[in-house]
Amino acid sequence: MHRMQYLPTAIIKGFHVRPGVYLLNGATPLGDTINFTIRSANATACSVVLFHRKEKEPFAVIPIPDNYRIGDTWSIMIFGLNVYEIEYCYRLDGEYNPEKGLIFDKHRNVLDPYARAVTGQSVWGEKVGDYGCYHGRVYSGQFDWGDYPEQKTPLSDLIIYELHVRGFTKDKSSGVKHPGTFDGIMEKIPYLKKLGVNAVELMPVFEFDEMDGVREYEGEKLLNYWGYNTTCFFAPNTSYSSRAEFNHEGEELKLLIKKLNENGMQVFLDVVFNHTSEGDEHGPAFSFKGLDNSVYYMLTPDGKYYNFSGCGNTFNCNHPVVQQFILDCLRHWVIEYRVDGFRFDLASILGRSEDGSPMANPPLLKNLAFDPILSKVKLIAEAWDAGGLYQVGSFPSWKRWAEWNGKYRDDLRAFLKGDNGRAWSAAQRIMGSRDIYPPELRGSDASVNFITCHDGFTLYDLYSYNRKHNEKNGWNNTDGDNACDSWNCGEEGDTKNPEILGLRIRMIKNAFAVLLCSRGAAMFPAGDEFCNTQFGNNNAYCQDNITSWLDWSRKKQFHEVFDFARDMIAFRKAHRILREDTEPCSHGFPCMSIHNSLPWNQEFRTDTHVIGILFAGKDNDGKDDMIFLGINAHWETQTMQLPSLFEGMDWNVKFYTNVPHVRHQDYNALMHREGNTFWLAPRSVFVAVSRRK
Repeated sequence: MHRMQYLPTAIIKGFHVRPGVYLLNGATPLGDTINFTIRSANATACSVVLFHRKEKEPFAVIPIPDNYRIGDTWSIMIFGLNVYEIEYCYRLDGEYNPEKGLIFDKHRNVLDPYARAVTGQSVWGEKVGDYGCYHGRVYSGQFDWGDYPEQKTPLSDLIIYELHVRGFTKDKSSGVKHPGTFDGIMEKIPYLKKLGVNAVELMPVFEFDEMDGVREYEGEKLLNYWGYNTTCFFAPNTSYSSRAEFNHEGEELKLLIKKLNENGMQVFLDVVFNHTSEGDEHGPAFSFKGLDNSVYYMLTPDGKYYNFSGCGNTFNCNHPVVQQFILDCLRHWVIEYRVDGFRFDLASILGRSEDGSPMANPPLLKNLAFDPILSKVKLIAEAWDAGGLYQVGSFPSWKRWAEWNGKYRDDLRAFLKGDNGRAWSAAQRIMGSRDIYPPELRGSDASVNFITCHDGFTLYDLYSYNRKHNEKNGWNNTDGDNACDSWNCGEEGDTKNPEILGLRIRMIKNAFAVLLCSRGAAMFPAGDEFCNTQFGNNNAYCQDNITSWLDWSRKKQFHEVFDFARDMIAFRKAHRILREDTEPCSHGFPCMSIHNSLPWNQEFRTDTHVIGILFAGKDNDGKDDMIFLGINAHWETQTMQLPSLFEGMDWNVKFYTNVPHVRHQDYNALMHREGNTFWLAPRSVFVAVSRRK
């Protein structure tokens, strides 16, 4: 737009002004003027509060005239402001009646929910002031995306690597120049390429306050480290940048996304729309509460806060105004940051009505599924919430929404550690969970498979601890999930027993082999590939220390596990039949089939601990391709007979977890075999492919 299109029409408090552009959300520079737009259904008056950069006291408070309000929207252009030196917020007046959910205070500074950048918490771990110090910044930066490569890899082909921006490189063992930052991740791109992952999921990067609820326990400062307490949904967390990005906030994150995309990796954001950092009635009021409390939050009849999130409040996601806000936010991150997908924390809340009851066809979820800007991005739901709503397999989808498959996690954890009665369900999970995600209803990209994630034990700890050890969180070990489905392999925690250590490594390799031979997207948290440990803590949300930071020295210590994970990832990528149905193979085998210790026998008893899954079809060159995944979760050696192949064909063992993994090793010589019958060592997995003799 040409700057001469806008001329002032009035003077208020010495500033030239005019009515603004009402559909332009937030604060937007337009030539030598800044357009401010804000909405509130229940406020009676609104002022723009202007600050010089880094100042706590405003230099101007400019009331927006009533005739600048259309409906519930105030919009004003203020001329003559230096965009590089301006910070801003709002003050809204209205009724104060907490029982009705109205808590307006004309003296309170309110942060613009649409602010593209936020001041007040730029240095990690340093509290600048109270929540009133949060100001919006008028962002005017430009970023050249160049020939932006569109990411077209379907979800089912993805290996998703979940990481925490700070924890990924903060420890000195990472060896990066900019530890704990977006730049630190950028320095690790060669490592990610070597590992072979093709999607990176960043734990929350929206502006959040790590100092929220800061406390000390046994001399250790405990922060809100994970970041699931959003302060501003449109702004990147500035403390994750390696340098001050004054007036260029977010450019380091944009460059990271661009570089990851150029190296064949999609980027997903873990987003938290189920609650905010304002908490309940005892929490601060610096944004949505001061703007329109009864609109943005689910409130009880007496004005208190419903708490389906477990964090004090619940965002009122299916109020039309809040729906529009969430849609605007996601569009912003796709347009301005070119994000490839979103994982929605406690997504079942997004399907609750304003009274908290679950909805059959939630309008928000449907709007996100069919939005033209979001049409190509991945939408992944954590299909449960803290209020007891569990929707794995039933989350509203319109063939657009995928889910974190919590049943995959639970069934595979239980089966792999030897529990009775889990063989059949484990086989269903490996084959894509079609029993809970029928392809005709959910498409082929519904399941995100995982055995571990940020929330719970690491994979190493899953086989090192029988119970959680969260004492250092300061809650007497009462926090975190008690149902871990873990097994310490014979001794709790650290051990020098070589047999136990060997068993743990074997169990970890078993988990990677099964995960990467399962239909559906595969996901694991950063560090699992080199036995990262949190020392038994399964809820390390507050641990800004080596408990949560990756110890990269373990990559050398556990290089075999890294090599195994890397090679299994490469194997998965090389074989279409592990990821999708293809043309039938000439043997006439189905695309997927279940076997027990005998071929084509699907009789599973309660005490069955042996599973065989056969994948069959054509490779990219149209040649027959058959893969057999054999699992012995029993504590004794078991035999497994594989299906017979045509004359001149044989089974070639590519992976066997019972022996040390060495690249290009001939595993056939390391397995006892008679004809098509293989002996599987206790608690071991093997992967065989068809080949000509």
